[in-house]
Amino acid sequence: MPSTTLTNSPLFSWLLGYEAKRKQLLNKAPAGALRDFLSVPMPSMATPIDKVAILAVDFETTGLNAKQDKLLSVGFITLRQQQMSLKTSYHQIIKTKAQLEESNVIIHHITDSQKEQGQALATVVEALLKALAGKVMLVHFARIEKQFLTEACHHIYGMAPIFPMIDTLALAKRRLDKRDVAYDPSELRLANLRHKMQLPEHHGHNALNDAIATAELFMAQMSKANKDGKITLKDVLL
Repeated sequence: MPSTTLTNSPLFSWLLGYEAKRKQLLNKAPAGALRDFLSVPMPSMATPIDKVAILAVDFETTGLNAKQDKLLSVGFITLRQQQMSLKTSYHQIIKTKAQLEESNVIIHHITDSQKEQGQALATVVEALLKALAGKVMLVHFARIEKQFLTEACHHIYGMAPIFPMIDTLALAKRRLDKRDVAYDPSELRLANLRHKMQLPEHHGHNALNDAIATAELFMAQMSKANKDGKITLKDVLL
């Protein structure tokens, strides 16, 4: 049985709401990847973080507005017991009718010709949901992945589940806020946080590269904060 402290926590209440929502949507979901995803419960909040199956995820998009802009590519990799499994890595460009702006192409380096050779949005989202079943999503700056994946699921399935997430940016912000000292928000950028953790530079704005970079940052954060092995999922969940 969960402890009294845990059962009284806002996160435990959130988990009860998540489980109720998951079961409700499971009864309505069409057969396939979404139903398969919804059929697997979320790990217990009390699970030690190094025992939680995690999927590091990153998206490249045509912009920041999930209602108007489009997903361009998805990258992900599995993280278990503070180790990445390279054989689980996935990167796919998505075929979309959206015209790419030159200013955007400079950032993500995805061209119109590459986009035309991409896979359908539904195919890529199905692959992501299949990989995500029973795992917690790990991202850097959760708003992008949360909003774009929610919109994609609504578009494909007519419904979208709640996606439990760990956000390396949010974890870093909590630590900086505890110091009660003003800091530059640029310190929370993925590259800057990696530099501070003495991690090597990476080629950014590629969905798989950024997913791997986020996983490495999270491992470094946990290596520093979880020396006694007591950090649980509830301690890091967004």
